[in-house]
Amino acid sequence: MAKWTLQLVAVALAAAVTLAGGPATAQSNRPRSAAPAAPTGGTTITAVRVAGSGPIEDVLGAPWSRAPMVNVPMLAQTVTLPHNDHPAVKQLTVRALHNGGWIAFLIEWKDPTVSNRIVLDNFGDQVAVQLPIDTKGAPPSPMMGHAGGRVNIMQWRAAFQRDIDYAAPTVRDLYPNAWADHYPDEVLSATDARPYSGALGVENPISRGRATPVLDQMAEGWGSMTVKPDQHAVGGGVYRDGGWHVVITRPMRSDDQNAPRLAPGDRTVAAFAVWEGGNREVGARKAWSAWIPVVVTK
Repeated sequence: MAKWTLQLVAVALAAAVTLAGGPATAQSNRPRSAAPAAPTGGTTITAVRVAGSGPIEDVLGAPWSRAPMVNVPMLAQTVTLPHNDHPAVKQLTVRALHNGGWIAFLIEWKDPTVSNRIVLDNFGDQVAVQLPIDTKGAPPSPMMGHAGGRVNIMQWRAAFQRDIDYAAPTVRDLYPNAWADHYPDEVLSATDARPYSGALGVENPISRGRATPVLDQMAEGWGSMTVKPDQHAVGGGVYRDGGWHVVITRPMRSDDQNAPRLAPGDRTVAAFAVWEGGNREVGARKAWSAWIPVVVTK
């Protein structure tokens, strides 16, 4: 019963959520009493160097006050269908840190509702940061790259965060009136039952249990989003004071050929996308940004 319950939850998740495009723990993502830095009004994201090693996952930790905050205007997605003529989020604020081994982005925005339970015809809050894989040449299209211009898109999802913080919901949690007489895997072999297990049966990575709320993905243009075989990006998010505070962090260098390689002193660019589930935003119905220069301090 428990096994098939998880499968049904996975099917609901896969049906409701469309791709647009060290694991975090509930304890590590709890709010801290850190005073935010004042906006600088600059147009370049400066990744300030801090002490330490490993993933930078403390969402509201004190080191973030050292990083200048940049206001990133968000644009309506009106290039490809379905359009989002009136996105709910008009601006993100972004800070960046690095410790010589990992780079992290703190992304914050106002949201009057928490959308973190995915059921039929409901959508979740999400945010993504995009980096070009080739950091030396001309940047590819900010619209998820282009053929030959691959980008790394790291996407945080509020529904994944809720599952990690509070455990995955059961079918009865999401659909109180749901009922099943029997489950195919109780009367069929695993092979024969697979066609009835929906997204899990085709091994959809969106439907598996996750250790981090961040999906590490790559793309070369619209409709080409692919979950990477090697997941390196991690992070976490908290909702506080009427808005989301999300950290997405990844290694500056790894054996991943589908990720940027960065070093202290480098320059690159970053772009962002955000979805407000309460505004029925999902997939192409999003707000997005142009490329923003990024400087990784020495």
